[in-house]
Amino acid sequence: MSLQTALSLHQQGRLAEAESLYQALLDADRDHFDVLHALGILRCQQRRYEEARGLFLHALRQKPGSPEAHYNLATALEGLKHPEEAVLHYREALALRPDFYPAHNNLANVLKALDQREEAIVHYRRALAIRPDFAIAHNNLANTLQALGRRDEAETHYRRAIGFKPDYAEAHNNLGNVLRVLGRGEEAVQCYRRALAFEPRYLEAHNNLGNALKELGQFEEAAASFKKALELDPKCVAAYHDLALATKVKADEPWLAAMEKLASDSDGLKPRDRAGLHFALAKTSEDLERHDEAFRHMLAANALKRREIAYDEARTFARFARIRELVTAELLRQKAGSGDPSRAPIFILGMPRSGTTLVEQILASHPDVFGAGEIDDLTLLAEAMPYPEGLPEASADQLRALGAGYVAGVRARAGAALWITDKMPSNFYYVGLIRLALPNARIIHTRRDPIDTCLSCFSKLFVGVAQPFSYDLRELGRYWRQYDALMAHWRQVLPEGAMLEIPYEELVADLETQARRLVAYCGLDWNDACLAFHETRRAVRTASAVQVRHPVYKSAVGRWRIYEEQLAPLIEELKIPR
Repeated sequence: MSLQTALSLHQQGRLAEAESLYQALLDADRDHFDVLHALGILRCQQRRYEEARGLFLHALRQKPGSPEAHYNLATALEGLKHPEEAVLHYREALALRPDFYPAHNNLANVLKALDQREEAIVHYRRALAIRPDFAIAHNNLANTLQALGRRDEAETHYRRAIGFKPDYAEAHNNLGNVLRVLGRGEEAVQCYRRALAFEPRYLEAHNNLGNALKELGQFEEAAASFKKALELDPKCVAAYHDLALATKVKADEPWLAAMEKLASDSDGLKPRDRAGLHFALAKTSEDLERHDEAFRHMLAANALKRREIAYDEARTFARFARIRELVTAELLRQKAGSGDPSRAPIFILGMPRSGTTLVEQILASHPDVFGAGEIDDLTLLAEAMPYPEGLPEASADQLRALGAGYVAGVRARAGAALWITDKMPSNFYYVGLIRLALPNARIIHTRRDPIDTCLSCFSKLFVGVAQPFSYDLRELGRYWRQYDALMAHWRQVLPEGAMLEIPYEELVADLETQARRLVAYCGLDWNDACLAFHETRRAVRTASAVQVRHPVYKSAVGRWRIYEEQLAPLIEELKIPR
């Protein structure tokens, strides 16, 4: 009986035999460092983290200066969900051995989870300085850069990870994710397909492929990818939700029955998954014209989602008020003539679900226009200012640099296109900043019936914590009033003709007239492709990705009347005479 034999068995994956030998060795010597340490590693592999922690602590009493024992104790503490303690022991391991590159990587992972992303980046880079071919660290660094909106850098490191490890399915999948955000949908599809070539049962890649295909208008292929994900995991809520959005459901769909069954026995699911199921069922119920059932699912979905997010209404409203207070007509006059002179940007903004995607699709169908979609470039620049507090003090040079920085970022996506649309709806916060940093940019405000707008928001599950105001009818109504007041402020302080307003109802009632208004306002020559917007091949990464692949329709106008009674709290908060 020897430690070497036990370690060999452990390395071969013969864990039960290795465990038996470790225990026998400990019976002979309870303080044997190497046995305590090896058995602790085995317990981590078995996810018996509490026992592992005890073994590593015992081992460290025998050899306090062991970087490996500190490193593995930190791993056990991560398993026990004690990240702050894990950080301490990863730091101790690195103090003892500064070139311990896996410890730099793991410390960075915990720091990222603790939202200390900039320090996480430092440690990923240290790991890579020691071991430049460490593919996992390249992938992890790229994930962190992606989360910070530094997508070009993220792409670089995903590609480096793949260069060092060509069969790295996770890195191929993650590269696909960043390319989708950058508007390179066709390339993203190829990345997901490569991930699946290396790992055919990669559930997330099947679902991501489905979404990328949906965004490109390839709905049958998208549905097939979602169904493949459901074959691999019949409880994959994301696949049910995305499949429901990508198809017009029929009552006899087998996957619909499976989703309904999962929803009826959802006690074991996380609240966010239960919310996703209810949002999907609300959509399928509407497809089948079961409207009472649809609204019950909407209420359940939104209640679950609302409990999962933090929304500070008072702080949000204070921000609206601060913008109206600081960004005045006088300020805009004082600083006029600042900014970058580019005429390329076209901002399409308004409440979510107000028609911004349709307007962008019309313009992006013009051969001289690139549709960048919902991008956060302006938000990131505004937050760095910070806005609105920093705007009154901003110099002409600062405003020019901000505008130039924005143009450079979007130009990198747009190739040779002369005009570039940015349809982030929430850019309505930054209309004053746009006017000063990009004085020649076009600003298009899409406006839709408030009840239809809010109902459409209430029926959708937005990504992450986006639109936190939309999961409670009364909060949604109050938010709409704040948005409406801010848009009234912009009308008052902007020069005549600085912003074009497009009513959604008029757009769908008379497409050609409104499309010609849009094109003329942007300084473009008319092109008939703008009327055939549904035939345009481009990635559309919004909740309206399916709708804009069809000719214009009017069925969404007045949709709220089906639910008029149930929407009473919203209508009361909107305070709009009907």
